[in-house]
Amino acid sequence: MRKSFFNEDLVKNLSLYYQNGHLKKKPIAKYHREIDGSPLHEREKFRKKSEILLLNSFMHHFPEVKFENLTCESPDFIAKINDKKVGIELTEVINHLDKKKSESVLNKIFRNAETILEEENALKFRGIYFLEFHELSADKLQNCQEEILRDIAKSVKNSKPFGYVKKIRRSPHRRNVFITHDYDLNLFDELASEKIISLIQKKNEKFPYYDRSVDECWLVIVSDMNSLASRYSFIEDKEKLHKVESPFDKILHLENLCGGMTRIK
Repeated sequence: MRKSFFNEDLVKNLSLYYQNGHLKKKPIAKYHREIDGSPLHEREKFRKKSEILLLNSFMHHFPEVKFENLTCESPDFIAKINDKKVGIELTEVINHLDKKKSESVLNKIFRNAETILEEENALKFRGIYFLEFHELSADKLQNCQEEILRDIAKSVKNSKPFGYVKKIRRSPHRRNVFITHDYDLNLFDELASEKIISLIQKKNEKFPYYDRSVDECWLVIVSDMNSLASRYSFIEDKEKLHKVESPFDKILHLENLCGGMTRIK
Protein backbone atom coordinates (compact mmCIF):
# COMPACT_ATOMS: atom_id res chain seq x y z
CA MET A 1 0.00 0.00 0.00
CA ARG A 2 1.36 3.40 -1.02
CA LYS A 3 1.94 6.10 1.58
CA SER A 4 -0.05 9.33 1.60
CA PHE A 5 0.99 12.07 -0.84
CA PHE A 6 2.58 14.19 1.89
CA ASN A 7 4.71 11.38 3.29
CA GLU A 8 5.86 10.39 -0.21
CA ASP A 9 6.73 14.00 -0.90
CA LEU A 10 8.84 14.11 2.26
CA VAL A 11 10.75 10.94 1.39
CA LYS A 12 11.50 12.27 -2.08
CA ASN A 13 12.52 15.67 -0.75
CA LEU A 14 14.88 13.95 1.68
CA SER A 15 16.55 12.06 -1.17
CA LEU A 16 16.86 15.27 -3.19
CA TYR A 17 18.54 16.95 -0.24
CA TYR A 18 20.90 14.00 0.06
CA GLN A 19 21.90 14.58 -3.56
CA ASN A 20 23.56 17.86 -2.46
CA GLY A 21 27.06 16.85 -1.32
CA HIS A 22 27.57 19.67 1.20
CA LEU A 23 24.61 18.64 3.34
CA LYS A 24 25.00 16.52 6.46
CA LYS A 25 23.32 13.21 5.67
CA LYS A 26 23.79 11.05 8.75
CA PRO A 27 22.43 13.53 11.35
CA ILE A 28 19.27 14.11 9.29
CA ALA A 29 18.57 10.39 8.96
CA LYS A 30 19.19 9.97 12.69
CA TYR A 31 16.89 12.85 13.61
CA HIS A 32 14.14 11.49 11.37
CA ARG A 33 14.35 8.13 13.16
CA GLU A 34 14.08 9.90 16.53
CA ILE A 35 11.00 11.81 15.36
CA ASP A 36 9.46 8.58 13.99
CA GLY A 37 9.95 6.97 17.40
CA SER A 38 8.16 9.78 19.24
CA PRO A 39 4.50 9.66 20.34
CA LEU A 40 3.59 12.55 18.00
CA HIS A 41 0.65 12.20 15.60
CA GLU A 42 1.70 11.26 12.05
CA ARG A 43 0.83 14.75 10.77
CA GLU A 44 3.03 16.32 13.45
CA LYS A 45 5.86 13.90 12.65
CA PHE A 46 5.70 14.98 9.02
CA ARG A 47 5.83 18.65 10.01
CA LYS A 48 8.80 18.09 12.33
CA LYS A 49 10.73 16.09 9.74
CA SER A 50 10.07 18.80 7.17
CA GLU A 51 11.34 21.43 9.60
CA ILE A 52 14.56 19.56 10.39
CA LEU A 53 15.25 19.30 6.64
CA LEU A 54 15.19 23.09 6.47
CA LEU A 55 17.94 23.20 9.13
CA ASN A 56 20.48 21.38 6.93
CA SER A 57 22.37 24.57 6.09
CA PHE A 58 22.15 25.64 9.75
CA MET A 59 24.00 22.45 10.73
CA HIS A 60 26.57 23.21 8.05
CA HIS A 61 27.36 26.54 9.75
CA PHE A 62 27.08 25.14 13.29
CA PRO A 63 28.58 21.62 13.07
CA GLU A 64 28.83 21.45 16.88
CA VAL A 65 25.04 21.54 17.31
CA LYS A 66 23.48 18.62 19.21
CA PHE A 67 19.69 18.50 19.27
CA GLU A 68 18.30 17.55 22.68
CA ASN A 69 14.58 17.91 21.95
CA LEU A 70 13.23 17.49 18.42
CA THR A 71 9.53 17.34 19.25
CA CYS A 72 8.94 20.36 21.50
CA GLU A 73 6.90 23.45 20.72
CA SER A 74 7.68 27.12 21.42
CA PRO A 75 10.49 26.99 20.41
CA ASP A 76 10.54 24.30 17.71
CA PHE A 77 13.81 22.65 18.83
CA ILE A 78 16.15 22.68 21.80
CA ALA A 79 19.84 22.10 21.13
CA LYS A 80 23.24 22.25 22.76
CA ILE A 81 25.60 24.71 21.03
CA ASN A 82 29.01 25.43 22.58
CA ASP A 83 27.85 24.32 26.05
CA LYS A 84 24.75 26.53 25.86
CA LYS A 85 21.19 25.27 25.89
CA VAL A 86 19.65 27.02 22.88
CA GLY A 87 16.02 27.16 21.84
CA ILE A 88 15.63 27.34 18.05
CA GLU A 89 12.48 28.87 16.59
CA LEU A 90 12.27 28.06 12.88
CA THR A 91 10.23 29.86 10.25
CA GLU A 92 10.20 29.88 6.43
CA VAL A 93 9.95 33.11 4.45
CA ILE A 94 7.77 32.85 1.33
CA ASN A 95 8.96 35.14 -1.44
CA HIS A 96 6.24 34.47 -4.03
CA LEU A 97 2.85 33.84 -2.46
CA ASP A 98 1.27 33.73 -5.92
CA LYS A 99 3.39 30.68 -6.82
CA LYS A 100 2.63 28.71 -3.66
CA LYS A 101 -0.67 27.19 -4.83
CA SER A 102 0.55 26.57 -8.40
CA GLU A 103 3.67 24.86 -7.09
CA SER A 104 1.54 22.56 -4.93
CA VAL A 105 -0.47 21.48 -8.00
CA LEU A 106 2.68 20.91 -10.06
CA ASN A 107 4.29 18.86 -7.28
CA LYS A 108 1.23 16.62 -7.24
CA ILE A 109 1.62 16.13 -11.00
CA PHE A 110 5.30 15.24 -10.41
CA ARG A 111 4.32 12.56 -7.88
CA ASN A 112 1.80 11.06 -10.32
CA ALA A 113 4.38 11.02 -13.13
CA GLU A 114 6.91 9.31 -10.85
CA THR A 115 4.37 6.62 -10.01
CA ILE A 116 3.62 5.98 -13.70
CA LEU A 117 7.31 5.73 -14.63
CA GLU A 118 8.25 3.52 -11.68
CA GLU A 119 5.37 1.13 -12.36
CA GLU A 120 6.27 0.91 -16.05
CA ASN A 121 10.03 0.35 -15.59
CA ALA A 122 11.65 1.57 -12.37
CA LEU A 123 15.08 0.20 -13.33
CA LYS A 124 15.14 1.96 -16.70
CA PHE A 125 13.85 5.35 -15.60
CA ARG A 126 15.36 5.72 -12.13
CA GLY A 127 17.14 9.02 -11.66
CA ILE A 128 16.50 12.63 -10.67
CA TYR A 129 14.92 14.71 -13.42
CA PHE A 130 15.16 18.51 -13.28
CA LEU A 131 12.48 20.11 -15.44
CA GLU A 132 11.93 23.60 -16.78
CA PHE A 133 8.56 24.47 -18.30
CA HIS A 134 7.15 26.81 -20.86
CA GLU A 135 4.91 29.40 -19.20
CA LEU A 136 2.29 27.59 -17.12
CA SER A 137 -0.54 29.84 -15.96
CA ALA A 138 -2.69 28.96 -12.95
CA ASP A 139 -5.56 28.15 -15.35
CA LYS A 140 -3.41 25.74 -17.37
CA LEU A 141 -2.22 23.98 -14.24
CA GLN A 142 -5.80 23.49 -13.08
CA ASN A 143 -7.31 22.51 -16.42
CA CYS A 144 -4.50 20.72 -18.27
CA GLN A 145 -3.07 18.41 -15.58
CA GLU A 146 -3.48 15.22 -17.64
CA GLU A 147 -1.75 16.82 -20.63
CA ILE A 148 1.11 18.14 -18.49
CA LEU A 149 1.45 14.71 -16.85
CA ARG A 150 1.62 13.06 -20.27
CA ASP A 151 4.27 15.53 -21.51
CA ILE A 152 6.43 14.97 -18.42
CA ALA A 153 6.30 11.18 -18.78
CA LYS A 154 7.07 11.40 -22.51
CA SER A 155 10.00 13.76 -21.89
CA VAL A 156 11.53 11.37 -19.37
CA LYS A 157 11.03 8.34 -21.60
CA ASN A 158 12.62 10.04 -24.62
CA SER A 159 15.28 12.00 -22.69
CA LYS A 160 14.25 15.22 -24.43
CA PRO A 161 11.64 17.93 -23.79
CA PHE A 162 8.16 17.55 -25.18
CA GLY A 163 5.03 19.73 -25.07
CA TYR A 164 4.87 21.81 -21.89
CA VAL A 165 8.38 20.70 -20.88
CA LYS A 166 10.97 23.25 -22.06
CA LYS A 167 14.16 21.62 -20.73
CA ILE A 168 15.05 18.38 -18.99
CA ARG A 169 18.27 17.17 -17.40
CA ARG A 170 18.94 13.98 -15.50
CA SER A 171 21.12 13.15 -12.51
CA PRO A 172 21.72 9.50 -11.51
CA HIS A 173 19.92 7.92 -8.58
CA ARG A 174 20.34 4.27 -7.68
CA ARG A 175 16.77 3.40 -6.69
CA ASN A 176 13.85 5.64 -7.61
CA VAL A 177 12.40 8.17 -10.01
CA PHE A 178 12.42 11.75 -8.72
CA ILE A 179 11.06 14.75 -10.61
CA THR A 180 11.61 18.31 -9.46
CA HIS A 181 11.97 21.89 -10.71
CA ASP A 182 15.26 22.96 -12.23
CA TYR A 183 17.17 25.71 -10.44
CA ASP A 184 16.68 28.69 -12.74
CA LEU A 185 17.21 31.79 -10.62
CA ASN A 186 16.30 35.16 -12.06
CA LEU A 187 19.22 37.56 -11.67
CA PHE A 188 16.83 40.27 -10.46
CA ASP A 189 14.59 38.10 -8.30
CA GLU A 190 14.77 40.03 -5.04
CA LEU A 191 13.52 39.09 -1.60
CA ALA A 192 12.23 42.26 0.06
CA SER A 193 13.78 42.84 3.48
CA GLU A 194 10.31 43.90 4.68
CA LYS A 195 9.11 40.31 4.34
CA ILE A 196 11.85 39.13 6.70
CA ILE A 197 11.25 42.01 9.11
CA SER A 198 7.51 41.25 9.17
CA LEU A 199 8.28 37.63 10.16
CA ILE A 200 10.60 38.79 12.93
CA GLN A 201 7.96 41.14 14.31
CA LYS A 202 5.36 38.35 14.38
CA LYS A 203 7.77 36.05 16.22
CA ASN A 204 8.64 38.87 18.66
CA GLU A 205 5.00 38.87 19.80
CA LYS A 206 5.21 35.16 20.67
CA PHE A 207 8.58 35.41 22.44
CA PRO A 208 7.15 35.72 26.00
CA TYR A 209 5.53 32.28 25.60
CA TYR A 210 8.72 30.41 24.67
CA ASP A 211 10.48 27.97 26.99
CA ARG A 212 12.41 30.01 29.58
CA SER A 213 14.64 27.12 30.70
CA VAL A 214 17.05 27.72 27.79
CA ASP A 215 20.16 29.90 28.01
CA GLU A 216 19.44 31.59 24.68
CA CYS A 217 16.65 31.64 22.11
CA TRP A 218 17.52 31.95 18.41
CA LEU A 219 15.24 32.75 15.49
CA VAL A 220 16.24 30.93 12.30
CA ILE A 221 14.56 32.16 9.11
CA VAL A 222 14.97 29.91 6.06
CA SER A 223 14.42 30.44 2.35
CA ASP A 224 13.72 26.99 0.89
CA MET A 225 15.54 27.27 -2.44
CA ASN A 226 14.04 23.96 -3.57
CA SER A 227 10.68 25.74 -3.64
CA LEU A 228 9.63 28.10 -6.44
CA ALA A 229 7.61 30.07 -3.89
CA SER A 230 10.60 30.70 -1.60
CA ARG A 231 13.42 31.11 -4.09
CA TYR A 232 15.30 34.42 -4.46
CA SER A 233 18.52 35.85 -5.92
CA PHE A 234 19.32 38.67 -3.51
CA ILE A 235 17.87 40.46 -0.48
CA GLU A 236 16.66 43.96 -1.27
CA ASP A 237 17.65 46.73 1.18
CA LYS A 238 19.62 44.23 3.28
CA GLU A 239 20.93 46.98 5.58
CA LYS A 240 17.42 47.42 7.01
CA LEU A 241 17.63 43.98 8.62
CA HIS A 242 20.34 45.06 11.04
CA LYS A 243 18.14 47.85 12.43
CA VAL A 244 15.34 45.53 13.55
CA GLU A 245 14.76 45.18 17.29
CA SER A 246 14.02 41.82 18.85
CA PRO A 247 14.28 39.97 22.18
CA PHE A 248 15.81 36.95 20.40
CA ASP A 249 19.48 36.46 21.28
CA LYS A 250 20.39 35.66 17.69
CA ILE A 251 18.54 36.00 14.38
CA LEU A 252 19.79 34.26 11.22
CA HIS A 253 18.53 34.05 7.65
CA LEU A 254 19.69 31.02 5.66
CA GLU A 255 19.12 29.61 2.21
CA ASN A 256 19.40 25.85 1.84
CA LEU A 257 20.78 25.47 -1.69
CA CYS A 258 24.29 26.89 -1.35
CA GLY A 259 24.14 27.38 2.42
CA GLY A 260 24.33 31.19 2.40
CA MET A 261 23.70 32.81 5.78
CA THR A 262 22.96 36.39 6.89
CA ARG A 263 23.44 37.27 10.55
CA ILE A 264 20.65 39.74 11.34
CA LYS A 265 21.38 39.88 15.08
